[in-house]
Amino acid sequence: MSEPADQRLFFLLQRAAHRLRTTADRRCLAAAGITTAQLGALYAVHDRPGLTQGELARALGLGEPAVTGLVRRLVTAGLLTRAAHPREHRAVVLELTDTGSTALDAARPEVDRFNTELRGLLGDDGFGRTAEALHRLTEWETR
Repeated sequence: MSEPADQRLFFLLQRAAHRLRTTADRRCLAAAGITTAQLGALYAVHDRPGLTQGELARALGLGEPAVTGLVRRLVTAGLLTRAAHPREHRAVVLELTDTGSTALDAARPEVDRFNTELRGLLGDDGFGRTAEALHRLTEWETR
């Protein structure tokens, strides 16, 4: 006997996230040479220039060690720069380079195309409701 679909929601979310991530990674790599994880970091720095590495970790919902590696790869690729924080001696601030801006510009049409496909799949109302529900899930804290 199979379980009701509502009891498999977590499993379905994992499968959907994996499918979306692998598809989006393949497309972003082809369009801009970056993964979706890298794209998320570049968007965060673009939206908040001078963001610290700790703030980036919180914005992405990742641990600092994971973000340290991600930032190192982005700096090595010439997409971000790191500089000493003007007031906090242990912090570094992140800035987008021209190459990073170019990568964002190259990825943007593919991100738009991907979202258009998702809107087609879910419908405009379903797309908005899904986005709202996923946002609430990212903010949810269990006890």
